[in-house]
Amino acid sequence: MTRSATQSRNAWPALAARTALAALGGYAFTYAFTAALARLLPLDPVDAVTAASLLSFVVYLTFLLWAFAVTSLWRVMTGVGLTIPLAVIGFWPQLLETLR
Repeated sequence: MTRSATQSRNAWPALAARTALAALGGYAFTYAFTAALARLLPLDPVDAVTAASLLSFVVYLTFLLWAFAVTSLWRVMTGVGLTIPLAVIGFWPQLLETLR
């Protein structure tokens, strides 16, 4: 087997992981980002949700492109990790209601 064939065969797990992180992690990031942005925008709630929802398409596309543009898979995982603080910001009132 040639060296390039071996390298391409070894690249499949990393590519599959990057694809899963880009698609699923990007969706989670976009969901949390949209919720946080809707909470933080100084607009009426309906207008804030509308503006955040319209921007979510751009955020998801940007995350997908960024996930394949960075050189390290750890950077993609760090980007997905930003979902947690964004989700806390976006869903803080609901979290407080469930804790009561």
